[in-house]
Amino acid sequence: MIAAFQRRFGPALQTAFAIVIAPWQSQKGRLLVALVAIATGVALGYAVQLVNRAAVGELAQAIRFLAGEADLVVRGPRGGMDESLFPRLARMPGVAVASAMLEREVRPSGQTERLRVVAVDVFQAARIQPLLFPETADTMDVLREDTVFLSRAAAEWLGLRAGDSLALEAGRRDLRLRVAGIADAGDLRQRIALIDIAAAQKHFDAIGLITRVDIRLQPGADAARFLEALQRELPPGVYAESPDAAVRGAADPSRAYRVNLNVLALFALFTGGLLVFSTQALSVTRRRSQLALARVLGLSRRGLVRLIVAEGAAIGAAGALAGLAAGYLLAKALLVFVGADLGAGHFRGLEAALAPEPLAMVAYFSLGVAAAVLGSLIPALEAGRMQPAQALKPGDEQRVFERLRPAWPGLLLIAAGLALSQLGPVAGLPLPGYAAIAMLLFGTLALLPRFAAFALDRLPVPASSALQLALAQLRGAPGQATVSLAAVVAAVSLMVSMAIMVTSFRASLETWLDRVLPAELYLRTSAAGDTHGLSPDEQSRIAALPGVRRVEFLRSQQLLLDPQRPHVSLIGRELDPQQPHRDLPLVSESILPAHGKPPPIWASEIAAAIYGFDPGAEIEVPIAGRDVRFTVAGIWRDYARQNGALLIDRSLYVALTGDDNASDAGLWLAPGTDPGTLAAALRDALPGAQRIEIAQTAEIRRLSLGMFDRTFAVTYALEGVALLIALFGLSASIGGLVLARRREFGVLRHLGMTRKQIGAMLVAEGALLSGIGLAAGIALGWIVSLILIHVVNPQSFHWSMELHVPWLALGVFVAAVFALSTLTALVSGRQAMSAEAVRAVREDW
Repeated sequence: MIAAFQRRFGPALQTAFAIVIAPWQSQKGRLLVALVAIATGVALGYAVQLVNRAAVGELAQAIRFLAGEADLVVRGPRGGMDESLFPRLARMPGVAVASAMLEREVRPSGQTERLRVVAVDVFQAARIQPLLFPETADTMDVLREDTVFLSRAAAEWLGLRAGDSLALEAGRRDLRLRVAGIADAGDLRQRIALIDIAAAQKHFDAIGLITRVDIRLQPGADAARFLEALQRELPPGVYAESPDAAVRGAADPSRAYRVNLNVLALFALFTGGLLVFSTQALSVTRRRSQLALARVLGLSRRGLVRLIVAEGAAIGAAGALAGLAAGYLLAKALLVFVGADLGAGHFRGLEAALAPEPLAMVAYFSLGVAAAVLGSLIPALEAGRMQPAQALKPGDEQRVFERLRPAWPGLLLIAAGLALSQLGPVAGLPLPGYAAIAMLLFGTLALLPRFAAFALDRLPVPASSALQLALAQLRGAPGQATVSLAAVVAAVSLMVSMAIMVTSFRASLETWLDRVLPAELYLRTSAAGDTHGLSPDEQSRIAALPGVRRVEFLRSQQLLLDPQRPHVSLIGRELDPQQPHRDLPLVSESILPAHGKPPPIWASEIAAAIYGFDPGAEIEVPIAGRDVRFTVAGIWRDYARQNGALLIDRSLYVALTGDDNASDAGLWLAPGTDPGTLAAALRDALPGAQRIEIAQTAEIRRLSLGMFDRTFAVTYALEGVALLIALFGLSASIGGLVLARRREFGVLRHLGMTRKQIGAMLVAEGALLSGIGLAAGIALGWIVSLILIHVVNPQSFHWSMELHVPWLALGVFVAAVFALSTLTALVSGRQAMSAEAVRAVREDW
């Protein structure tokens, strides 16, 4: 049987080994770079997918756990709604049981992050959420005002056990509660504290308030019809939805961020595919005579193409397998050092647990193999098209990839990309924008050989014979030379576009901070949670302090405008309606409502984009249980509130809500006043002032920019890795081209050229190649950055920014690439000339 197998498949296996496997033994460096490129792309994509899936799954589990067996969830403003709504809902026909809930976020003493406190009526909750409290919990412990139950994740985070004491910052006082037990709710890993609702209303100054009502319907009740009837009974700003809809609504704010990270990871994988393309193309060029000989000996065109594609598939499979293993380890590291939100801040207080995903593994393994196969396809087809007799002659390799030079495919792709960039989002995501970037990239790569030929033909002929030879070499084989730059152009364009976009965002953020932080000192009471504020008497005491020249107070609350979207901030602050541009960074025209029209309201860019608010339009906003009409007086830029904000004059805010407290204050200091001395006076003047955050403008700027850098840390890492792989690819590709020309160097040495002259020729070639790649990559990156700034970001996150180019960083980057390419060409040339010139020339005899 073995003998029969050898007779049938032995010749084919020997041919495959000779053509495919054996040559790689002398090209281990380029093979390793290709493998690492594919592995890196797969690892990044799989890691981001694992972390995202774990975070969203944990968030969904927490929502479903709190909802229990509820069919509907009624939610309103984050601050709360009148608890008198609860008995009305509980008595509605079709309701089997209803459970009221009060939710607050408070900060445990000594912690920087907040703890989610969930308060329920244990008797009603037990009928909907039977697993909420431990089965062994004493009912009297649940009802006591000084007890609390912690989820296991919260207990581990705080290092507490049953019987320990938990200190919380409730307003500007300490609240001490005894941990009565640990709620072991299956695999729930969200930090939650459970408490009786009456106790929570007392502790958190929320008497008469609830934040949600969970409803379980009677068997056989029509949920859709009941939901329609229920919504008619709810006051403005209060909505009902199913728990599944609540899950989707909670995950949606992070969706654009997660999709952008996935796209970046796929871009890294695409860069790996291009590196496989350039590696395979150079390998085919170097083995051209061997492949032609195999054709002469009977190997068919189709068989040759299959062998080269199979070679690429093997590279992809090996790289993808390594990438899956590395991706799992990377995901674990991201959870530890970055968090489940990957730096975006969407999943705070959540500890996600990783679990391998078979479907995701299959998907990313397939993507890795597909990228390598596609990267090998063009070189395989080029090898299949060659004429064996011609390919056996020396010098035929200069004709390789001449078919890549027609311009119309690239121009068509670029035109398609520009057209796609003008389209709007699909399903709330900038999918046409992503497609536009892909089309521009493909079009640029298709035009790269023609662009290289155009640039090289217009260079003046240098005086040096070595430089003349370098220019002639590149002019004679522009297709072969630019093949090595494909991955470099892709990576350079990614680096340039992301650098311009991030720099533009950061510079716009700095300008925005200058506009919204005009005072010298700021005070905030909401750092410990949403449980307290400054009373009118305390506001008067602050304004009367020596050294305070002027003070401006602000108050905000969270409103629900749409149950499918997060809460929107309603801000009340002092401003001049006649000149709002003095207090707000407006990005639209300013409109003053005519006499008799509704009062003015200013919408942030995010709120305007999500809800379609246009300057001059009249809108209704649910405030204090009723709809209030406003005139949109303008759109302003706000980077602080990712879910959108609406702003009105503070006097109108107090009149509508009856809330004359303040949560923030900006203080302008009298000349000669020391900010530190005034901060100490503020702490002395206010009871519990140690719970109030007081910071100077410079400190707030530093913290804000630090948060920005942490948010983009993953982005920096993704583009840095992609660029590193591409630069290694450039090094390997130039080295491959140089080593393939040993016979040429031997002839030149016989004709009298010195090693120094050949080295100068190679340095010139490396510089010209990198210059062409950099020029194409920078031009493409600049265009892509415009799409990112003006299309992708506004459609993803609904904010705008001004264009800022980091000239210094780009200059350093260009110098580094030039240095690497020229150094690689020189080192590779020395290696290629290490053998005797006669031995190199003898290969032609």
